[in-house]
Amino acid sequence: MNKLSVVLATYNEEENIGRCLDSVIDIASEIVVVDGSSKDKTVQIAKRFKAKVLVTDNPPIFHINKQKALDLARYSWILQLDADEVVSKDLALEIKKIINMSEEEIDLYQKSLKERDLFLRHQALLEERDGKIGVNGEYAGFFIPRKNYFLGKFLKYGGTYPDGVIRLVKKGKAYFPCKDVHEQIVVQGKVGWLSKPLFHYDSPNFKRYLERNSRYIDLIAKDLKKNKVDRNLFQFLNFFVFKPLHWFFLTQIRHKGILDGWRGIVFSFFSALRFPRAYFRYLLLK
Repeated sequence: MNKLSVVLATYNEEENIGRCLDSVIDIASEIVVVDGSSKDKTVQIAKRFKAKVLVTDNPPIFHINKQKALDLARYSWILQLDADEVVSKDLALEIKKIINMSEEEIDLYQKSLKERDLFLRHQALLEERDGKIGVNGEYAGFFIPRKNYFLGKFLKYGGTYPDGVIRLVKKGKAYFPCKDVHEQIVVQGKVGWLSKPLFHYDSPNFKRYLERNSRYIDLIAKDLKKNKVDRNLFQFLNFFVFKPLHWFFLTQIRHKGILDGWRGIVFSFFSALRFPRAYFRYLLLK
């Protein structure tokens, strides 16, 4: 039986980490937490779950600490999580099963996934943005579909599902480039999909959503500066009119965000607002 390491990078996550670790305690052979010098009780809570904790600094690109956590893992398979994520019971069972399958069994399992076509379409969109994901060879990583919790409900539409993230990887076969805040983990092997959900509690209330959204917008503004985006009338109209309108109607109509009710409309609206808000902050950067 293959053993599983569960690894996290954290900073001030006392409200979330207990729920996260409780969801994996039955499948983890070890838990590794790299903490960026939290000011709250994150470390104490992690230690209650017998986690191995490394306290370090809190770099702007958080993937640096995620990579440290990957490096500290001892076992052949690693489940990398964020503290505001929860492994569903069905996903925990699926992980235990998949890490003990042969290559032939995994191939058959991939072909049997009920939502296989949806997952592959989502992966194709990611590859269109980020480039080829995975290489030939043995399976070394798996996407997990996420359900995002927004203002009291898990969203289903508006492009919010499957929100695939590579979370289960083979030790020594995956790494974070640590160059960009939006980067996907790189897998040196074949990448497949799991089918059961990972619950993501990133926006339990509107205050939390606005805080996270503001930090994300700051990062976009810095990316605009890094890429030396023009400061002219065309780009002003692009970021203040064309991009937000396109995004709002894309998520509401094509991706049926309106079926999530008022939460879906609010989510699309504020998601669309990231374009003008980021460009405005970029204009203020020296």
